[in-house]
Amino acid sequence: MKISKKDALMWFEFFSQLPEDEELSPKQEEIVYATLAQIEAAVEYRNALLMSEIKNLKTLDNRTYFVGNENKFPKGCRSCLLGTGLGAIRKTNKCNLNCKFCYNYGQIEYMPPIGEGLWEIGGTKFYERDIDLLLSIQSKPTGVAYVYLEPFIEIEKYYPIIKKFRKANIHQHLYTNGTLATEETLRALGEAGLNEIRFNLGASNCSDKVIENIGIAKEYIESVGIETPMTPEFYETFLKKKKAILDTKLDFINCAELHLNENNIYNYYGENMYIYRGGYISPIWSRELTLKLMKIADEENWDLVVHDCSNYTKFARGLNLGSKEGKWFGASNYASEFSRIPYEVFLPILKDDNFKFLIEEELPHGYKIGELFI
Repeated sequence: MKISKKDALMWFEFFSQLPEDEELSPKQEEIVYATLAQIEAAVEYRNALLMSEIKNLKTLDNRTYFVGNENKFPKGCRSCLLGTGLGAIRKTNKCNLNCKFCYNYGQIEYMPPIGEGLWEIGGTKFYERDIDLLLSIQSKPTGVAYVYLEPFIEIEKYYPIIKKFRKANIHQHLYTNGTLATEETLRALGEAGLNEIRFNLGASNCSDKVIENIGIAKEYIESVGIETPMTPEFYETFLKKKKAILDTKLDFINCAELHLNENNIYNYYGENMYIYRGGYISPIWSRELTLKLMKIADEENWDLVVHDCSNYTKFARGLNLGSKEGKWFGASNYASEFSRIPYEVFLPILKDDNFKFLIEEELPHGYKIGELFI
């Protein structure tokens, strides 16, 4: 059904007032899904218009979009979208910053440690001495990524394990906010064999120190880029410091569509949000800003890649991983971050007179307020 915004708003105001443990009837669930589909369709239409303005828009086997020098497309992303997946390796359970977009917002001090001398790989804990055993038994991944908060808090612990995976000829990339990096530690990472490093430049609001560290990293590490959730704050500050950032000669900018979970979503309450394929919830401006930045990069012919790491990309990533894991046709790990739909976060977009549904129809008999109850 093509529910109208007016009817959708009335119903979502009702749903948002229900007790969390109260279940909806099948007809009410139809109304929920119809509303979310209407919002999603309008958002995708807006994004399609923005994409149509990017003259040299490219795809990676239709799994994601980017502009720029294809040779600089990050190999870590190729592994994620075409290879065996992300291959997450976890160690550090602390961070020196407190970003409102962080998935662990408000929970940092409660993050459990991995364990003394241990590394978490694929949900299993290993000592460094176990890596040779792991590599001798299981098929090598196309790439691995060092994730989980801020590794430079204890970066010296990473060098030996990076050397292990380098010896096995496995592509490795690492995420950091960059504020604790030094020339000494960046050089050590390069010497250990790290292939790729990604700076979350938005975490420091494009700090001059981090921009400098990006330039230093280029001297020692093969592939250097930015990966940060695309927010209005980052977009605005990036454009102000664009010359200094591009002068670092970085290779790529991964513009991550900000998706929210129960920890950080209320930091953005009041923003217009949508849900993609029943999974990730995002402010609609996040991908719009990415596409606007891609247009600028394309028109100005930046010598790097600007990558649209959107919810669509994450959806494709899940399908690729399911395929590589030998799961059944259509299987994916792409899913919602919420145990129940947070109806209240969609009220602002339903109240926004400037946000229009593409098509609206009258609700069928039995679906209108007053006709349908639990």
